[in-house]
Amino acid sequence: MTKKIKKENIVIVGGGFAGVKAGLFLSKYSNFFNITLISETTSLRYYPLLYKFATGADQALVSIPLTKIFQNKKIKIINGSVAKLDRSTKSIYLTDNQVINFDKLILGLGVVTNYFGIDGIENYAYSIKSEAEATKFNRHLHDYLITNQQPDSHYVVIGAGPTGIELAAELPNYLKYLMKIHQLGHHNVKVEIIEALDQLLPRLPKSYAQQVSRKLISLGVSLKLNSKVSSQNNQAITVNDQTIPSHTVVWTAGVANHPFYKANNFLITQHGKIACDVFLQAEDNIFVAGDNANTPFSGLAQTALHDGQSIAENIVRSHFGYPMKAYKPKNIITVIPVGPKFSAVLWRKKRFYGFFGSVMRHLADIDGYMNVLPWYSAIALWLKYFHRQSKTCSICQSINQQH
Repeated sequence: MTKKIKKENIVIVGGGFAGVKAGLFLSKYSNFFNITLISETTSLRYYPLLYKFATGADQALVSIPLTKIFQNKKIKIINGSVAKLDRSTKSIYLTDNQVINFDKLILGLGVVTNYFGIDGIENYAYSIKSEAEATKFNRHLHDYLITNQQPDSHYVVIGAGPTGIELAAELPNYLKYLMKIHQLGHHNVKVEIIEALDQLLPRLPKSYAQQVSRKLISLGVSLKLNSKVSSQNNQAITVNDQTIPSHTVVWTAGVANHPFYKANNFLITQHGKIACDVFLQAEDNIFVAGDNANTPFSGLAQTALHDGQSIAENIVRSHFGYPMKAYKPKNIITVIPVGPKFSAVLWRKKRFYGFFGSVMRHLADIDGYMNVLPWYSAIALWLKYFHRQSKTCSICQSINQQH
């Protein structure tokens, strides 16, 4: 007689790339697992294209409903926030007092914005780390043009990582498009990136960063390196003791690990990540994935997807009595869009720039969608990339409907 294996309770906290990928893989073994996904949001946020949504792209590109991703999958989805971990009873407590028991726990909570204590930034700067923040920023771009009949005197992007570069490169073209739609005539637009360190993309090779810098300058984007922001108010920002008038400052500079980990006494490395073993376990049967884990290339969507898949495979192996496999970091291809039809690609020691790089970026986004959706749904979603929309401006909506 075959011994029946007891179902294990697998709880996934976080509806980002890592959590979704783990859930999709484990759902194939739903006869052996009770799977619960706890997420603060009802959709998977596709971070790589938030800069496009902030500059008029369709919201569907960056917000994929979890119910669509897990359609016909045996997985329970709970919309909520976690507050406390009880290791002795193997329980997760939510802020609404729900208690969820687990046999194995996967944590992929993501990061929160870090303003480094700079006076006024949190109150006055915009951000594009969520759909709500990107919508607020887009609405401001429209409202300022309509109210003042001209663009702001200075558009400031703080932080020269990928998000800051992608947004700054997109802004000149988008603002010209808006001025045309609103029939405001020609106005010069000043967009500037401010970075505290001495190069753009400080974690990447200098020659690669220099190519990106040249392209930004050709698009009309100014670069202010070795420059620290000290404060901001509703009229201006202060950088290196110099006051720069601006009503449009976007903070893309810093993130910190989710406060849940510190509040629940996880071991945190000097880099602010959660210490893990070779199986991405922070503790026995508690796995940490994505932006939270102390792994190479942490903070990237490709890494989070790889982490979620690796953890899920090991949970299955463990369930059936096989030894878990040590985590192997995935070699990441860096593709950064720098304006229309130009991307900078870093693939091991190879580098590509220009239109071919842009094609590679499109392929990367298709692959990103196909990691969480059937291929036909992924292609249909990606095609929305080429359509601008605006839910924040009635004038733009009217123009778009006419076309």
